[in-house]
Amino acid sequence: MALLTDTLPKLLAERGRAAPGRVALREKEFGVWQRVDWRGYLGHVRRACLGLVALGMKPGDKVAILSENRREWVFAELAAMSGSAVGVGVYPTSPAKEVGYVIAHSEARFVVCEDQEQVDKILEVSAELPHLERIVVADVRGLRRYTDPRILSFEALQRLGEEREAAEPGLFDALVAATDPDGVAFLIYTSGTTGFPKGAMITHRNILGQARAAAEATGIRAGDEVVSYLPLCHVAEQILSVFLPLQLGMTVNFAESVRTIQEDLREIAPSVFLGVPRIWEKLQSSILVKLQEAPRWRRWLFERALQHGRRCAEEELAGRGLGPGARALRWLSWVLVMRALQNFVGLRRARLSFTAAAAISPEVLWFFHALGIPVREGYGMTECTGFSFVQREGGIRPGTVGVAIPELEWRIAPDGELLMRGPGVFAGYFKNQEATAETIRDGWLQSGDVAQLDPDGQLRIVDRKKSIFVTAGGKNVSP
Repeated sequence: MALLTDTLPKLLAERGRAAPGRVALREKEFGVWQRVDWRGYLGHVRRACLGLVALGMKPGDKVAILSENRREWVFAELAAMSGSAVGVGVYPTSPAKEVGYVIAHSEARFVVCEDQEQVDKILEVSAELPHLERIVVADVRGLRRYTDPRILSFEALQRLGEEREAAEPGLFDALVAATDPDGVAFLIYTSGTTGFPKGAMITHRNILGQARAAAEATGIRAGDEVVSYLPLCHVAEQILSVFLPLQLGMTVNFAESVRTIQEDLREIAPSVFLGVPRIWEKLQSSILVKLQEAPRWRRWLFERALQHGRRCAEEELAGRGLGPGARALRWLSWVLVMRALQNFVGLRRARLSFTAAAAISPEVLWFFHALGIPVREGYGMTECTGFSFVQREGGIRPGTVGVAIPELEWRIAPDGELLMRGPGVFAGYFKNQEATAETIRDGWLQSGDVAQLDPDGQLRIVDRKKSIFVTAGGKNVSP
């Protein structure tokens, strides 16, 4: 059931009341899957929020989160938002210098770390972080001898929250009620491949506009399960691990790590899966490597089944039906070959599969279409809070990114650049008015991507605008 409200903390509070006993999060501890229902989810966020308030958190403060995907990541993010503060995701694979830049630039007063490794990065650059006051740690193993007075455990933070709640029982509800839909919910830092990373300011209105549009465009629904494994400081993972679960009531399963994603997929068997191109390539490679170990007759059977699967996919994507013989042969291929391969990559139950964030090889897409896993392509930007275009059911065409999500306006400029405006367009870059003015002109977001519209209405991303050069004859050429 989709809920209608105007900030993420209000949405969480509503979800906790509407379905308190339903499973919201699952995470493995010592080999056993632990569950958190919506009542517990709200309780953890309440205690963490009030703990941060007890430590001095005020509206507008920044709370950085430096961790792999886990429950404490989303608890900390929503705890900050519940107090009208701002979450700041930091890539846990970044070296200390890059971590220090994001925390210093965002002026974070609090940082939530996963473990000793991440705490060490903070301490290494501590002299460059004048605003930092507290370091909250989810896993305190190895920290017994650390004497920095700023360090405390996540459990200790929640105990502070319990004490504050006992002293002021209505404080959390008042804080949540005061959250502003136009207030900044979090900063998402861009990759910084062409300079220092920029902090994109994403508001609650941006988030909930994206959640409603993405749900309608993709067909994701209540009861679906997802696996959380891509970095939560990236907007793509935020959509599937935070926005849509809160909007629809989905269950989020935290993978043990991005390195174990295939084993986790087999165990979780999600109904919705988003993979960046590299993940789809790795899944394809794992199948092909496994087949090299199989007897010759099984390889022959796989090759025949794959060829027939691709022919069937091509016919169906072109809008042509399959004859009785083709359908029978496809069913036989599924029984003998494809079912086992879908199980092997953990996607047999996947109702919806997506790829985004970068261009993907058409051959990789056709491979999974032939296996009976139709992967939809999508396009989006951090500055648009995620999806802007996505392929719809019945409208999958490899090489395109589909059609616009609801409420998004778009056009192609004379030089081919894709321009967009709508509820998802961000509020600008933190402390960088010049870059904001370059990116949003007359209300239109300048994507920097060159696009073409196919005759059937599907959008195709051609290149990056800065990669195009003009020849002496005046012709635009893509390298």
